[in-house]
Amino acid sequence: MKVLQILPELNAGGVERGTLEIAGHLTRHGHQALVVSNGGRMVAALGELGARHIALPVHRKSLASLLQVRPLRRLLEKERPDILHIRSRVPGWLAWLAWRGMDPASRPRLVSTVHGFYSVNRYSAIMTAGERVIAVSNSIRRHILENYPATRPESIRVIPRGIQLESYHPGGRPPADWLAGWHSQHPQLAGKKLLLLPGRITRLKGHEDFFRLIAALKQQGIPAHGLVAGDTHPKKRAYLADLHRLVDQLGLASDITFLGHRSDLREIMTLSDAVCALSQQPESFGRTVLEALALGKPVIGYDCGGVGELLEEFFPCGKAPLGDIPRIIDAAASVIRDQPLPAPIGEPYTLECMCRATLALYQELLASPR
Repeated sequence: MKVLQILPELNAGGVERGTLEIAGHLTRHGHQALVVSNGGRMVAALGELGARHIALPVHRKSLASLLQVRPLRRLLEKERPDILHIRSRVPGWLAWLAWRGMDPASRPRLVSTVHGFYSVNRYSAIMTAGERVIAVSNSIRRHILENYPATRPESIRVIPRGIQLESYHPGGRPPADWLAGWHSQHPQLAGKKLLLLPGRITRLKGHEDFFRLIAALKQQGIPAHGLVAGDTHPKKRAYLADLHRLVDQLGLASDITFLGHRSDLREIMTLSDAVCALSQQPESFGRTVLEALALGKPVIGYDCGGVGELLEEFFPCGKAPLGDIPRIIDAAASVIRDQPLPAPIGEPYTLECMCRATLALYQELLASPR
């Protein structure tokens, strides 16, 4: 097979990681993998997997982006991929418009992945336009069926995101040199109960709830220290400044560490006493939550969306209703005190299982009538 995936850019994020993982699986099994995006820091890694990147400005939410429809159609006619896989709304519309203008007898088969709880409107409906639609959780499948009734239920496949269990397993420890560097850089963490909030700096990730959680634990005499690991988009720098002000107002200046973007999140999770998932809206899946659970780490999170599904299955004592800060505080205090362990992670939440299921979907679609 030749599979072309299209997304806005190749920077950090779950959509980007999933795109690379499928591309790598394709090339390892003798298929061809192409990715169209505006580029980004992960392009080099894509090339190392044996996949090919094609740079096109398909990332802008602008009417001017419609100028990319004709180049995309020429690209599809030249490359003749068997599968066109759309992973985001703007490039999804551009790819669909290009695809629609091709000969139905020879154009690629169309797959879309619904990665999130997008706002319900015509713009977002493009993510249900595939001949097969991948939902990354049962919550997303329900969201599609409830809000896009034109989507045929039999066209939807639930394929959860997967992780490499060889890299994420209980009892894993960071390399000695990494550990020495960490302790040297962060001596203030010695003897503290570390709670980690991973995720980009944005209001949706629940940083304010996280800081109030740390403050409440300290009031209970628990030596809690909050670690914030996540990138800050240039447009979010004002919000980051607001977060620093809130930390000062809560008297937590010495109890919160902003780590910025990290490529060693797994190592940081192994040192954490708990990982938090406090998004203010339902998340489609919660891959970082799955990684933490696979490492044997307690997860404290809101019971909604894909995160709620994972917590219900693997660590129900860590969940609380969305926005219920007192319940989150109680759950965190109990977890730190009692140190319960999550249930073991297995199929279908492995990377190999996710990739196999995606390729099986491609092959099923290619074998079906147009």
